[in-house]
Amino acid sequence: MKKHIVTAIVALSATIASAQELAPADGLRYAIDNLNGTARFRAMSGAFGAVGGDLSAIHVNPAGGAIFNYNTATVTLSSYNTKNNARYFGTNTSDNKSTLDLNQAGGIFVFDNHNPNSGWNKFTFAINYDNANNFDNAITFRGTGNRSIDQYFLNQANGLPVGVIDNNYRYDQLSFQDQQALLAYQTYIIDTSTLPLDPNNPNYISGVPNTGSYAHTNYVSTNGYNGKLAFNFATSYNDKLYLGINLNAHFTDYTKNSTVYESNNGPVNTDPGRATVRQIQFNNDMHTYGSGFSFNLGAIAKVTDELRLGVSYESPTWYRLTDELAQSISTNYTTNNSGTNTAGYASLNPNIINVYPTYTLQTPGKFTGSLAYIFGKTGLISFDYGVKDYSNIAFKPNNSYNSSLNDIYSNTLRSAQEFRVGAEYKIKQISLRGGYRFEQSPYKNEQVIGDLKSYSGGIGYNFGSARLDLSYTHTQRDMDVSLLSSMTDSARVNSKINNISLSYTIGF
Repeated sequence: MKKHIVTAIVALSATIASAQELAPADGLRYAIDNLNGTARFRAMSGAFGAVGGDLSAIHVNPAGGAIFNYNTATVTLSSYNTKNNARYFGTNTSDNKSTLDLNQAGGIFVFDNHNPNSGWNKFTFAINYDNANNFDNAITFRGTGNRSIDQYFLNQANGLPVGVIDNNYRYDQLSFQDQQALLAYQTYIIDTSTLPLDPNNPNYISGVPNTGSYAHTNYVSTNGYNGKLAFNFATSYNDKLYLGINLNAHFTDYTKNSTVYESNNGPVNTDPGRATVRQIQFNNDMHTYGSGFSFNLGAIAKVTDELRLGVSYESPTWYRLTDELAQSISTNYTTNNSGTNTAGYASLNPNIINVYPTYTLQTPGKFTGSLAYIFGKTGLISFDYGVKDYSNIAFKPNNSYNSSLNDIYSNTLRSAQEFRVGAEYKIKQISLRGGYRFEQSPYKNEQVIGDLKSYSGGIGYNFGSARLDLSYTHTQRDMDVSLLSSMTDSARVNSKINNISLSYTIGF
């Protein structure tokens, strides 16, 4: 039976558990790429599909590797500042996070073909690393909502015989859903619907008073990366047609630490044996890691000396991912015995890390068409148009749970278009650059995640055999962030990301 203070097993342990609850955001985390790379690439908003000649450009169109005329290496250091302004039931809250990391590093080798009888005059091989997505972020919101998080736990518990969760030491033997029920039951958030306790009773009531007014605070901190290592092979035919292929290795590490606080001032339940929960603290620490594979195909045609056209295809990425989850919960509650209120505290920290079975995530492929106009040695203007169908995100193996999740993706996500435009103007050794990027929301309901808008600028200086480039990028997007995955109450968050990148390029 329940204890007023539930203690935990002291030694931290890990256990293999059944699948945890996943949401559309989990798949989108790996399907949406941030625009990262060299400072020149970022300064022109990544509009390099028909330009090439940049190590990050090969991720857009692998044929761009054959634009290089000599061996080149580039390394890029980037700073990120993310500011999130949240509004939750009329209350505004801000949070921000800043990071500094090695965002890009790579090199390309050019092999000229001196056979006068062959039109294939050049072959190139490149290795380049880009951080496709920086997961470092922090969101805080608070306010007074009209729903308690008790509904989350009631939804998980109803239908489960209370005898299954009346003994807290069985935590590591339970499914994710049953663990949620146990956490709430042992801390009085939910209780069996009838007393005395019937172990076979599958019905529950809330221990939180129905006041319609609940003070909430939600802290979310994420860290990690989604790295992409490209092995690029490209060739040129008479400097008119450029072809390329990438074989990409992906590796990712993501952590999310979240804490939800709730409090209320509702009346005390006077029923003997019942507790009234006043405050809740629910902690979730998630860790996802794994690796993947994808490939790119691309071509660039030099229509005239000035005009270039490009087309490229990015395959789906096939990830193998593992999730780990640790949870804890605590409550402050009040009981009424013969008219006397008594305060109590309950806490459950199993000190167990659930390790869920490894699964496969397939992100959607992408098609990109590009156009660039080169003004001799003075500058250029370029345009990229891309399409990615996010409804094709798929979790595997194709069991009943994953099938239901994939249906959610099919019904809520859509094909999204992306536009990128960039320009560069050279004044002797100095290059001035600018760009703009627009990406549609992946959701049919744009309230969930809005359109992305980004502008950029930068400057470069050519020393002859080396070049130094600096860029600034501002990106903005609105989104809804919920208290818990299955709750409809959410904060509206305006997210602004400011990035400064510095690249050093050397030819050899």
